[in-house]
Amino acid sequence: MYVCGITPYDATHLGHARTFVWADVAARVLRHAGADVRVCRNVTDVDDVLNQAAHRAGSPYDSFAAVQQYYFERDLDTLGVHAVDHQPRAHNHVRDVIALAQGLVTSGHAYVRDNAVYFHGAGVPALPGGEAHALLAEYGDEPDDPGKRHPFDVAVWRPSRSGEPAWPSPWGPGRPGWHAECAAMAMATFGPSLDLHAGGTDLRFPHHAYESAMAEALTGVHPFSRAWLHVGMVRRDGEKMAKSTGNLVLVSDLVSY
Repeated sequence: MYVCGITPYDATHLGHARTFVWADVAARVLRHAGADVRVCRNVTDVDDVLNQAAHRAGSPYDSFAAVQQYYFERDLDTLGVHAVDHQPRAHNHVRDVIALAQGLVTSGHAYVRDNAVYFHGAGVPALPGGEAHALLAEYGDEPDDPGKRHPFDVAVWRPSRSGEPAWPSPWGPGRPGWHAECAAMAMATFGPSLDLHAGGTDLRFPHHAYESAMAEALTGVHPFSRAWLHVGMVRRDGEKMAKSTGNLVLVSDLVSY
């Protein structure tokens, strides 16, 4: 089972925790039924929001992420969530993302432009065009970027902006795209396919759609995941619990209540 984990930039709230509690319950039920379950939960420690939070704190991104991850794991332990078997961190898999990008370019599923590698995404969206466009914009995939051949193309690799972490690549210094990170980490752990993929319902599109499409395009193995567990969002006062709405209940608040 691959579980989309945290971007370690802030405290864990109940919206985050719900996903990981349900994934843990699923793993326990499967083990009770006799299945041999290995769980991989990644850490997205290369990301725009993390870079911004680390900059505000005056801390290197990797040190800041490590501290936030410690608090996250402490919160999950308090909730009784079992430790996972694998916990890859995105910054340790940059080479895997570069290999993914090279393979997609070679097979014609991606192209290089302005020191970035874009995945051909015209055939990916399983949503009406307007809805797909809005979600791609919300999640930072820049559908209106004039440098792309199609609005639904997404970055597998992108050049780093000033002050951002950067790694050498055949296309110049840069960093992985979000969807490519999970595709690379999942394949590095389980190979070309897996039995169960878990994450919040808000990740169904674009993240899981593009993660799957990239992996399948690279390996030719379909489906990338044989089953999906999409965990519903926690709502408070009629709105999705999120930092942007200011309606958070932290795990630490719940425990101390």
